[in-house]
Amino acid sequence: MSQKAPFIVRALTADDTDLFRHLLGVMGRAFGEIDTYTGAQPGAAYLRRLLGGDHFIALAALEDGDVIGGLAAYELPKFEQARSEIYLYDLAVAAHRRRQGVATALVSALRMIGAARGAYVIFVQADPADTPAVTFYTKLGVREDVLHFDIAVD
Repeated sequence: MSQKAPFIVRALTADDTDLFRHLLGVMGRAFGEIDTYTGAQPGAAYLRRLLGGDHFIALAALEDGDVIGGLAAYELPKFEQARSEIYLYDLAVAAHRRRQGVATALVSALRMIGAARGAYVIFVQADPADTPAVTFYTKLGVREDVLHFDIAVD
């Protein structure tokens, strides 16, 4: 007799704007930036275009229909070769479900999507002070120490 999985991971589509809004809440709480993630959310049409587009990937971890974690990533087509890379932009797990394999399952699902799309790598940034994130990503990949610059638009 097989046991029911404690959660599932699935890709969000243009029809999942409500689930995506719940994911934004999980991210806001996890990052301590609730207003950034929930205070000025885009309208439904914007979210449908984003979630239905070719280069944005949103995954949600669901437990009994509730969002307990998720990630947002971008597929970046390359110009020097016919391939792409995946930028894992945000990953968050609800506090009560951390250290239970949710983040690992989300990244595993992203790896499968990346492979199916012909990507050659997934890359992610982590703040050096965010020890749990640095430790987690160190287990999954090769660490590169780089500098990040924000350049204002005019």
